[in-house]
Amino acid sequence: MTEAAWHDEMLPFMAVLEYIGTFAGAISGIRLASVKRFDWFGAYVIGLVTALGGGTLRDMMLNVEPFWMAAPSYLVATFAAVVAVWLFGRRFISGKITWFIFDTISISVFTIVGLEKSINCGHDEWWLAILMGVITGVFGGVLRDICINEVPLIFRKEIYALACAAGGLLYYVLYWCHVSDPYVRYILGVLVIFAIRALAIKYHLGVPVLSGHAHKPHHHRPNGPNAAS
Repeated sequence: MTEAAWHDEMLPFMAVLEYIGTFAGAISGIRLASVKRFDWFGAYVIGLVTALGGGTLRDMMLNVEPFWMAAPSYLVATFAAVVAVWLFGRRFISGKITWFIFDTISISVFTIVGLEKSINCGHDEWWLAILMGVITGVFGGVLRDICINEVPLIFRKEIYALACAAGGLLYYVLYWCHVSDPYVRYILGVLVIFAIRALAIKYHLGVPVLSGHAHKPHHHRPNGPNAAS
């Protein structure tokens, strides 16, 4: 089967992945919004920004119509996330582990979807395709953190965007090596991102912090008979 035929067959699978990523990303954003005690509408907006922000920026950079404008179902999926949080409450979103699972599912899926879309749009240079994947995966979280007045997670020492880059690199290597089954590329790419994030959290691994010390100016007391005592 040709790559074009595989692409046509993969479209439903990619759509399913995008809905999974949208729901999981919205949950991660809504969970943080609930901690900040946002109202329903505010939580919905944060969920939308988290779930759709990265893909929107990617599509704008690729000069194509943002993916969610083609169907309202992505907006519905985000609203379903709000309802799920309301129905299940603390049992559904309590604890860092639950947030980690939804957030990591979101960035893993969206990274691979974004990379594949970059390739399909003709931007198949390895560095550009991986960059589009990383932007798709993490930029929604950046917007989320800015909106809730937090330092974006990618600017902290956690291994976050680097995990997306690693999974994207593996996907591209498999693509470059003409691995015939796209399902294998998708699944392995997602699993690598998820595994790296999980190991980093479990063993407290992180990017070294760039520390600097600001030098405060020295105020010299003037000398002479007119100096203040």
